[in-house]
Amino acid sequence: MKLIKNLMSAFAIVLASTACAGNSGENKKSNEPTKEENKMEQNYIDELLSLIHSNKSDEELREELQKYHENDVAKIFPQLLNEERQKLYRILEKNVLSDIFSYLENPKEYLDELSNDLAADILESMDSDDAIDVLEELEENNRNELIELMDEEAVAEIKLIKSYDDDMIGSRMTTNYIAIDKNSTIKQAMKKMIEEAAINDNVSMIYFTDLNNEFYGAMDLRDLIIARENENLQSIIKTSYPYLKATELVSDCINKIQEYALDSIPVVDDCMHLIGVITSDDILEAVSDEFSDDYAKLGGLSSEEDLKEPIFKSVRKRIPWLFILLGLGLVTSLLIAQFENVVAGIPIIVVFQSLILDMAGNCGTQSLAVTIRVLTDEELSNKNIFKMIFKEFRVGLINGIIVGIFTFIFVFIFLLFTAATNELNQNLKIAIVVSMSILFSIVVANFAGSFIPIIFKKCKIDPAVASGPFITTLIDIIAVIIYYGLAWLLILNVL
Repeated sequence: MKLIKNLMSAFAIVLASTACAGNSGENKKSNEPTKEENKMEQNYIDELLSLIHSNKSDEELREELQKYHENDVAKIFPQLLNEERQKLYRILEKNVLSDIFSYLENPKEYLDELSNDLAADILESMDSDDAIDVLEELEENNRNELIELMDEEAVAEIKLIKSYDDDMIGSRMTTNYIAIDKNSTIKQAMKKMIEEAAINDNVSMIYFTDLNNEFYGAMDLRDLIIARENENLQSIIKTSYPYLKATELVSDCINKIQEYALDSIPVVDDCMHLIGVITSDDILEAVSDEFSDDYAKLGGLSSEEDLKEPIFKSVRKRIPWLFILLGLGLVTSLLIAQFENVVAGIPIIVVFQSLILDMAGNCGTQSLAVTIRVLTDEELSNKNIFKMIFKEFRVGLINGIIVGIFTFIFVFIFLLFTAATNELNQNLKIAIVVSMSILFSIVVANFAGSFIPIIFKKCKIDPAVASGPFITTLIDIIAVIIYYGLAWLLILNVL
């Protein structure tokens, strides 16, 4: 995964997707709600609960429920009794139920309450990508039973999406879109759009294909609506419209998706056949999953883990990194052992070891975060890279001097009041060693935090690896050499 491509892209994607979510299907991911939104949400929940608990007829209840968003209806499911949910299953249309189920936190729990026939009907009405998410939560036997009851077209769409690996665009697409023959007239295109809109709700963008189903271009719904009947349809189709290959990696497409900020982007196969679209909510989910994977890498893991993952699978993911870090940790211990005479001669020096290592690690992480943010620019010149490294070096130097001065004062006072040593000169030497070690370690950590990710990128290695425990442990090794080396040099041998 390319962490450096994702970090700066997320915010732009979120803004763009939020602006168009109403046109690109329903946006099932929301930001943290404000107090006003929470109050409004609670009001809706209270209203819905009162409505369901009322004595209204089935027809009246159905009409009233249509006034609420399916997401709000989904939120009250956990608060309803089984018989109350059964009533909703009976009176609501299948397409409405499918929308509700796509918003449920745990759809499997409620799918088990349905007959297999009704469950299959609901899955058929879902977007194929949402249906796959629900099916993956079911036991294999139950999943196979439901698939057998679904119509051939829905099953074919599911199999198409499942044919792509999880890290490919094809696994994120939906078949919920409107495609029209490019050779149609304006009138024919409008008629086709109206027919398809009854089945597909992603209508903000209309896609056009040739007779071989090869992608030709796209058009805003607005442009089609305002087009004159005698106008040539092909003259208003955007033939240079961006598209994605189904086999492209999601991580490689984040920047492209962000750059265009579209409601949806068409997805084609290797032969340029239009096979699906990826919508704004799919994009947000993809970015979220990419960040989850990158966050796992910050902990030295190979990918995201969740509560449902088997224990031994989690162990297999973590153990390689643990062995690597164990090796680096042993290197650190061996280095400390080489300074045994220093520790034996000045035992108090061990007290400040963690202080130096922690400060170095924290500064290295800060520099790393800045570097990754800057490296988001794919066209960053070597000159600018050098300027960035030099800047981080200077920042580390200034921070090291400031922190070093305060460290000297703190350590010296600490030694005086704890009577660790009765010699004033010895206390002064130790305070100097600790403060100078802080200074040099911060400078080195800042340099390493900016330099190592650049090397990783140049070598086409995922820089996320560098942001994990690897770089922290590496800085620990360097800080140990600096600390005990200075102690040996300035206390035992020189001064």
